[in-house]
Amino acid sequence: MEIREKHYGWWLLAFCILFLFLFMGLTPFHTRGEPREAVVAMSMLHSGNWILALNNGTEMAFKPPFFHWLVAAFSALAGGVSEYTSRLPSAVALTVMTLAGYRFYARRRGAAPAMLAALLTLTTFEVHRAGVNCRVDMVLAAMMVLSLYALYVWGERGRRGVPWVAVLCLSAAFLTKGPVGAALPCMVVWVFWWLRGQGALRPLVQLAGVGLASCVLPLLWYVAAWRQGGDAFLALVMEENVYRLLGKMTYASHENPAWYNVVTIVAGFVPYTLLAVFSLFALRPAKPSWQPGWWQRLRRRVREADPVRLFTLVSFVVIFVFYCIPKSKRSVYLLPVYPFLGYFLAEYVMWLWRRHRAAVKAFGGVMGALGVLLVLTYAAVLAGLVPDALFAGRHGAENAAYVQALATEPLTWWAAVLVALPAVGAVLLWRALGRGAGGRTVVGLTIGIVAAVYMGLDGFYQPAVLRVKSDRAVARRIEALVPEGRLFSYRTDQVEGNRMHPFTINFYLGDRVVPFDAFRPAEGWLIAGNDDIDTFLRTHAGYTAELAYDSGHKSCDDRKVVRLYRFRRTAAPGPATPAAHGQPASRAHAAPAVAPSVGIS
Repeated sequence: MEIREKHYGWWLLAFCILFLFLFMGLTPFHTRGEPREAVVAMSMLHSGNWILALNNGTEMAFKPPFFHWLVAAFSALAGGVSEYTSRLPSAVALTVMTLAGYRFYARRRGAAPAMLAALLTLTTFEVHRAGVNCRVDMVLAAMMVLSLYALYVWGERGRRGVPWVAVLCLSAAFLTKGPVGAALPCMVVWVFWWLRGQGALRPLVQLAGVGLASCVLPLLWYVAAWRQGGDAFLALVMEENVYRLLGKMTYASHENPAWYNVVTIVAGFVPYTLLAVFSLFALRPAKPSWQPGWWQRLRRRVREADPVRLFTLVSFVVIFVFYCIPKSKRSVYLLPVYPFLGYFLAEYVMWLWRRHRAAVKAFGGVMGALGVLLVLTYAAVLAGLVPDALFAGRHGAENAAYVQALATEPLTWWAAVLVALPAVGAVLLWRALGRGAGGRTVVGLTIGIVAAVYMGLDGFYQPAVLRVKSDRAVARRIEALVPEGRLFSYRTDQVEGNRMHPFTINFYLGDRVVPFDAFRPAEGWLIAGNDDIDTFLRTHAGYTAELAYDSGHKSCDDRKVVRLYRFRRTAAPGPATPAAHGQPASRAHAAPAVAPSVGIS
């Protein structure tokens, strides 16, 4: 069926709904990052404090609250915070960013490359993962990218008036992860205008005005939060926004070398990096020429370049280089560059089809083969052809448990459809290649296979496998033993210099778990790791603890076996060893004051 270009936007919206929104609530939380963010929204709804809600009983959130506001708002409408509502803001943000990117490029470069760029971006590994995750990064990326589009349009209109859409998007980015969300897009646009020969001072002044306007709403929140959190809040702001950028944080946080960003981009664009590799065999790169006057020719080419393509290039380069500067680096920091690199990838795919279509066909054939291989692998698991003896080593038992969970997962009719889709897409693609189909058909079916694999992972494979890894079942058992009231946690280790909490268990217990050291109650229930209780008894004189439940399950947060103890204070408490608290003296995000508990409340 041939889709008319004027209907591309509607088809893209339908694709986003099918691709993102159907299955993102099926996989339980299985890393500490997602429940750590979700519990902030839960705390907002429980306490009614939407300014500076405390999570885990004692702590302020690391990031500003815009993402948590969205989670809390969606959850309030749905009747509670769940995996689905926690991930919903990311999926909505990715959908809006994808549709806005399509409209931006379709109006200036044509509907076909814009549609292809949107689909390629949407189905890259890093973007898809962030789009169905309960983390702040996709919302931040979407707000930054939308503000870039809005500022470009403002420049097209002669920079007259106030670009309110850009101001609001920059404000939202600021309120998602701090001032970098507002400053970086303005820096990108200033470099673009300067390269276009529009001067330096006047654009700088105008963008400074836009930046200051975008600070108004965040400033209102920062003042309100400071009034609640005091010096501890200011210390947290400095730690996360200033010291992180300068590489002077009081604890190590995702420290990586500059080349790490290159690796993450290559990995994040999977599977399309494979297409780039295939194309290398068909290209004959020209030798660079360094004849006199090359700098003048380069400047002339830059100023005469198509403005949209130059804007796309500047957006990618400036953001990428900026995030190479701090010591703290993560793959998700680079999410704002994916729509721009995705557009260049779309142009490259279209060029390859015209000049070296064998590379595109080979890539499509390999994707089809991988889709069929995935189905055959599942069939082998279902038939019992993957023995437990195949898994050895440190994580052998866990890997065997994953395979067993997949083998015993009920295969409903819709799950069977998800499992079969990649193979069906492969058959359709191979038939199209055999008939000599056109580029739109071949590329479209190839992207369809990639999307089918993701949907199979989201809707069937991951929920079955990661249910084994998640702490949800342990939390349900603890809830049955202690159906109400506060529980306490005790950890002797730290993660990246910060106090470790049972984040996943705390989420599934409704944010009832608080650190023992902040309250030191006379009695109660204690959640501890398998090697933590000895330290607890040794450093907290006067306490006894009785094992109530040994889960035998290694927590997905810190890989310690989760155990529940009933503890009592039988004598006057002695001084606790500071190291046993698991909390550094520089803990910036601890609450300024918490009323102690004398029992189970």
